[in-house]
Amino acid sequence: MSALVPRAFAPPAVVIAVPTYRRPDDLRRLLRSLVPVSAHARAQGAASRVDVLIVDNDVNGSGLAVLAEPVEWVSGVHEVSPGVAAARNRALDESGGYDVLVFIDDDESPASPDWLTRLLKTARDAGAHVVAGPVATVVDGGLDPWIEAGGFFARGHRAHLPTGAVIERAATNNLLLDLAFVRASGIRFDERFGRTGGEDSLFTSQLHRAGARMVWCAEALVHDHLPEARRSRAHALARIRGMAAAGVRVGLVMAPTRAGRVAIRARSALGGAARIGAGAARAATGAIVRSKRLNAVGRRDIMRGVGALEGVAGHLRIHYGDRLRGAP
Repeated sequence: MSALVPRAFAPPAVVIAVPTYRRPDDLRRLLRSLVPVSAHARAQGAASRVDVLIVDNDVNGSGLAVLAEPVEWVSGVHEVSPGVAAARNRALDESGGYDVLVFIDDDESPASPDWLTRLLKTARDAGAHVVAGPVATVVDGGLDPWIEAGGFFARGHRAHLPTGAVIERAATNNLLLDLAFVRASGIRFDERFGRTGGEDSLFTSQLHRAGARMVWCAEALVHDHLPEARRSRAHALARIRGMAAAGVRVGLVMAPTRAGRVAIRARSALGGAARIGAGAARAATGAIVRSKRLNAVGRRDIMRGVGALEGVAGHLRIHYGDRLRGAP
């Protein structure tokens, strides 16, 4: 890779970028957790410099208010264009003096002080342009047994992957980027996805298509702290529905031909309808036999099917702002 090379390794200058939107308490927790992370990476010679960039996407600047007392290695910018894609693009724009950018979400925290060191070491050893790590959801105070039985917040689809395994797409909630490669590619986050989700899957898929070597780092774990407001059944179901719709939209954008897009729409429509039917049967069976797992998994499958159909139709479910139509 360009910025990180296995031979004659020069420790890179690293910026940890944190897009934030109205979560000042979570942001404070994250900033506290990054102090030992920065110290560890520098002490181990993994990085020559580690700074943190807060990109506040709240028009009222609630995130920047957290930085009322200046800290030398933490800076903040105000991105008023709504949507996480705009915030992530602003992070790219502000990272001109760095070799590596690492994204982490404002409601997360590294599981251990060697989190960043692990990401950097994996990038160096694998000659990778992109490194992704696992995220584990942490719930203080317990989770609705129905939600837990349905696996709504389970993230085990890559639990079997060893460090160094090649992947083709990733989320940006625990992601290292070689900035020299990203700059040379000219790839940006698509702001059409900024208020619906899926911008990270599209971005990393495009990097992969451009030739980026993208690998997994199993040891670079971060914790996602799930607040009470996002523990309801309604939120869990809406999250699954939105993820399914975003997945279809990403596929449509990535399809190189009209025929390819037609095929994706047909496959997604048929698959979505099948999921709704199978999910309804499973949910009904669960209700009859009083099985939380069957009922929850069935409801989850219904929402995945509905989301797929919404993706085909271009019907967007957004986090905030006016409803958008005519999606790709």
